[in-house]
Amino acid sequence: MSDAPETKPKKTKPLRNPATWQEAKALVWEHRGKLAVGFALMIVNRLTGFVLPASSKYLVDEVLTKGQTQFLLPLALAVGGATIVQAITGFSLSQVISVTAQAAIMHMRARVMEHVTRLPVRYFDGTKSGVLISRVMNDAEGIRNLVGTGIIQLVGGVFTALIALGVLFWLNWLLTAVTLVVLAIFGGVMGYAFKRLRPIFKERGELTAQVTGRLNETLNGIRIVKAYGVESRELGVFSEGVDRLFQNIRKSITGISAISTFAGVVIGTVGILLITLGGNAILAERMTLGDFIMYIFLIGLLAAPIVQIASIGTQISEAFAGLDRIREILGQTTEDEEDAKLEPLETVRGEMTFEDIRFAYEPEIPVLKGLSFTAPAGTTTALVGSSGSGKSTLVSLVMAFNRPDAGRITVDGRDLAGIKLKDYRRHLGVVLQENFLFDGTIADNIRFARPDAPIEEVERVARLANCHEFIDGFPDKYETVVGERGVKLSGGQRQRVAIARAILADPRILILDEATSSLDSESEAKIQAGFRNLREGRTTFVIAHRLSTIRSADQILVLEAGQIVERGTHAELMAANGRYRELHDQQYAWEENLFVNPGEDYLPPVS
Repeated sequence: MSDAPETKPKKTKPLRNPATWQEAKALVWEHRGKLAVGFALMIVNRLTGFVLPASSKYLVDEVLTKGQTQFLLPLALAVGGATIVQAITGFSLSQVISVTAQAAIMHMRARVMEHVTRLPVRYFDGTKSGVLISRVMNDAEGIRNLVGTGIIQLVGGVFTALIALGVLFWLNWLLTAVTLVVLAIFGGVMGYAFKRLRPIFKERGELTAQVTGRLNETLNGIRIVKAYGVESRELGVFSEGVDRLFQNIRKSITGISAISTFAGVVIGTVGILLITLGGNAILAERMTLGDFIMYIFLIGLLAAPIVQIASIGTQISEAFAGLDRIREILGQTTEDEEDAKLEPLETVRGEMTFEDIRFAYEPEIPVLKGLSFTAPAGTTTALVGSSGSGKSTLVSLVMAFNRPDAGRITVDGRDLAGIKLKDYRRHLGVVLQENFLFDGTIADNIRFARPDAPIEEVERVARLANCHEFIDGFPDKYETVVGERGVKLSGGQRQRVAIARAILADPRILILDEATSSLDSESEAKIQAGFRNLREGRTTFVIAHRLSTIRSADQILVLEAGQIVERGTHAELMAANGRYRELHDQQYAWEENLFVNPGEDYLPPVS
């Protein structure tokens, strides 16, 4: 865990409007059926809203002024009927559009998640999990305003405003024309404001992702945080991120408040126009009192959508900002897209050849420097060397998590770069140092590669991996829930479950990266026989710091500074009296000293 604060967000890049607009149009088109129903309900709902203003004119001019009481009941029934229709259409509209919006959010999340899981491993190496979580969960939430209530309310507001405007022109064209100028100025200001707010909303999503990422990192490493007593420092880093988020939110609140305030000023200005121009029109008998009352109602119907448009416009701007961020993810090339032009792979014998392999994570800092060797099908190749020699990098190339910068890797004589990764990885089995388990039962974790495997198979591989005994001791046995990342199991128990998972996958190519590092000597001795059975007929790559665990390997490669400095069997390398013998003797001396003098300050050899 680093105590350095999170890197401040870069300047917001220009928004990719064309791609985002295409995404928005595609979303609307995908849900066009439900949206059409929603628009129909909205039109009926908004039209019935005009019954009350129209009734008010006749109530004042005909019933109250002229005393034609026979119109009183029909007017009341008309208003009552319109109210009922409004209530029914309003409820139906909410049901149709809200469900459509949630369906759109669900599909977008699934689509982004599907895309993310198919991105190359190198993408995850440079992107925090909190950022991706924010993209999948938070950014998708905003599209409710594009295919849900937001777009319906926006269009409905414009629809209502246009009808109201037409009737207002009919009642008093001069008053309406002046009012329209005021509203046009307001529209221009809103357009400018939304343009300024959208980058702020986009930056907010990025800041939220950063803060979420740091929080996720701290919680996952809480044991390390507490072990070193750096809770205050982590709180400080988190608080700095939250403060940057607060500053962003404050800017957006200021912008939204300014829009709302200006909307209030516009409504007040319209009120002044009503009093002056409307009052003079009545006195000059160009308008009746009923016309004026109806005009006031219609101004309300015109002003309410304008205020609503200000709010909804902000939400839609935020939705577009979320789509911008989602487009950044969806624009990344997936492994499936790379696979589309590659050849399929049906069966694998397992022979792997590495020809002059060169690789670097950073330019000018080579990690592997011209490695060449062959791992015949069904043999075990052990990788030995000090830390940073390139062992794990070589294994990542075997798993195709990375591609070599130069050279060629072949599988059964076929270039790995020309084979579909999905087909190739079906033949892989891995036990890595992290021993990652999912929050589920032990049986589910062992069945991870073969979810339909019967419990008898699960128990068989558990016995082979020497984990059946401790599993059988749990009250729920194989249905025991292991917790997040397998936290309810010890390190050795997690490792043995991971080994059982690899055995059940029945791979042709097996990768064991420190597969026995968390096992005590007794468990390690028991599991070696199981490993010998597992390795039989499979091409196996083993990284092991305990050199005693690789004595039976068909070939041992000694790596130093990204190059193979020695190769051979255990006996051959011991007889050569080179680097391997040096590592072996250092480890033997350390283990002997630790056993004979457990209290002595003696560090293990660097590995």
